[in-house]
Amino acid sequence: MSISDREFESEHRRSFSDFRHMVVFAALHVALTLACVALAFVGHAHWIALLAWIGGTLTLAIGVAVHSNNEMRR
Repeated sequence: MSISDREFESEHRRSFSDFRHMVVFAALHVALTLACVALAFVGHAHWIALLAWIGGTLTLAIGVAVHSNNEMRR
C-alpha cells in the first residue's frame, strides 16, 4: 500500500511543523529557566522566580498547544 506524493508531502510538512514547535518551545523554556534562575540567585527573589517559572511554563505549554491545534485545522 503506497501513499501518493501529495499525502507524503502533507505528512512531511505536518511532521516538520510539529518538530519546529517542539524546538521553539524548548528554546523558550531554556531562556525562561535561565532568567528565573538569575532572578532567584542574583536578585534574591526566590518565590517570585518560582512563580514566574511555573506561570511561564504553563503559558508556554498552553500557547504551543493552541498554536499547533490552530495549524492542524488548516
